[in-house]
Amino acid sequence: MSQPQKLANLTPTQRERLAHIDFRLYFFGDVGRRDLMERFGSAPAGATRDLALYREIAPKNITFDGSNKIYRIGQAFSPLFDHPAKRVLSVLAQGFGDGQSGQTQPPLPCESPTALSNPRMDVLAPVCRAIHAKRPVAIRYHSLSSGESERVIVPFALVDTGLRWHVRAFDRKSREFRDFVVTRIESTALLDEESLSWELPDSDIQWTRIVELNFVPHPRLERPEVIKMDYGMIGDSIRMHVRAAVVGYMLLRWGVDCSPDHRLKEEHYRLWLNDPQPLYGVENAKLAPGYEAQTAKTSRKG
Repeated sequence: MSQPQKLANLTPTQRERLAHIDFRLYFFGDVGRRDLMERFGSAPAGATRDLALYREIAPKNITFDGSNKIYRIGQAFSPLFDHPAKRVLSVLAQGFGDGQSGQTQPPLPCESPTALSNPRMDVLAPVCRAIHAKRPVAIRYHSLSSGESERVIVPFALVDTGLRWHVRAFDRKSREFRDFVVTRIESTALLDEESLSWELPDSDIQWTRIVELNFVPHPRLERPEVIKMDYGMIGDSIRMHVRAAVVGYMLLRWGVDCSPDHRLKEEHYRLWLNDPQPLYGVENAKLAPGYEAQTAKTSRKG
């Protein structure tokens, strides 16, 4: 039986345990029974069977160090499973969380910026339930412009801006699709009614519109090849497709100079948006560093 066939015959729980073995070998260079016992609550015999099964499927990936009684990465190791970068980095920064305990620790020394803004779970949970059930939710919301107000919103997606969490929703008060900062929501109450057709994401132009952006190393930098390495550029630029509803947040978070003449000289501006035209009509483009609305409009006409 071929390796793909053997993998296809695994149960979901077996795949999860073998993927953990694969991860440990790939990123730490060793794995033992204790790792499986601590991660999955496996009995010693069960952990031994999982290691034997992995060795059967991928014999070149794993060797047994008898003197230390541990399995080590094989010289011809090739990952048996796909390990998405975002998930790997999350594990390295926060550990293998299972939702049961707040005591998870990073498996390697790792420091990451402390989040200054975390949503309250008693607010986030009902918002998530509303998204899942496609139901409206009544909230008390605090806005910088209008202060405290009672609203009914129809949420359909969460947005992580890197600085705080938003919920994208139809706002029945303004009759518009808007972003609501989750930490500004004080109370929630799910309504026992269906959402209306025009309140769903297909009607949200900013959400359904996909904007193509092209980033290049900032022209002021003397060694653009280093910036290309930083961002994994293939060729001379990064081309991305992003929802219009999140474009401004992304450009702000990445520190992309969006001025037409790349005039922002501060050190943290490493990328330049070399064509502002795609930002025309993007409602949150005003968040983009150096962005000039008239420039994008003129560029579009030209």
